[in-house]
Amino acid sequence: MRNTKDETYYNLMMVPAMALLFVFSIVPMFGIIIAFQKFVPARGFFGSKLVGLANFQTLFTFPDVGQVFFNTIFIAVCKIALGLVVPVLFALILNETPFHGFKRVVQTIVYLPYFLSWVVLAVIFTNVFSYTGMVNGFLGLFGAQPRMFMIDNAVFRPILIGTDVWKNFGYSAIIYLAAITAIDPGLYEAAYIDGATRFQTIRLVTLPSIVSTIVLMATLSLGNVLNAGFDQIFVMYTPLTYKTADIIDTYVYRMGLINLQYSFATAVGLLKSVVSFLLIVVSYVLADRYAGYRIF
Repeated sequence: MRNTKDETYYNLMMVPAMALLFVFSIVPMFGIIIAFQKFVPARGFFGSKLVGLANFQTLFTFPDVGQVFFNTIFIAVCKIALGLVVPVLFALILNETPFHGFKRVVQTIVYLPYFLSWVVLAVIFTNVFSYTGMVNGFLGLFGAQPRMFMIDNAVFRPILIGTDVWKNFGYSAIIYLAAITAIDPGLYEAAYIDGATRFQTIRLVTLPSIVSTIVLMATLSLGNVLNAGFDQIFVMYTPLTYKTADIIDTYVYRMGLINLQYSFATAVGLLKSVVSFLLIVVSYVLADRYAGYRIF
């Protein structure tokens, strides 16, 4: 009876959160009907004409939609790949540092950018990569001509990917550092007795011990293939960089709220949501199969 009462209290604590979820996430899902209508705000949901899949057919006739999907997938995949490799390398290097005080200071420094808003970071990076900014000043020491990095399609996409990895790798490294600390010290002692060098110890002991964590993080990241980072791109890109930086989320924002094409924007957003849901399901199936991770 006591356990039942405790569970009741815990369930009651969830009621406010579930109410907010229902009001702001479940109820608005009724709005997906707009994707199948020629929506007119003055007529509302029930007065607008149903057009079936016409909006989705229009989606595949727009010449810039293919570029938008390519930008989304390319940027997201690069962020996911580097977001796995860089934290693992950083965690391995930091773990080999013998100075514990230095290790804690470095870990804190690289961890802090995760808590900074992209609004703040966009201002910083815009100044750093500006025509008279720090990067052009440094390159000028070697005789290079200044470049407008923030409006140059050739380099703007790498800037987006690099700054995102810089912001998040410190936070992601905590997971791998935690996995490394859980490794049995006896494995390292056995490796040293057998004459293994530090690099061999990393390759034969540390990496195999955390490979399940790496696989888990990789499979869970699969669900974010169509999420290239709306907040970052929205505050950093300009019309001059639409060609290489415009993603699905920013495209939906412009079509729906700026160009007032509500039905078309809803169709694009719905298609993205359905594909993302399928990818999330696949990622959790893979996580269960290869890393033994389950939510339910």
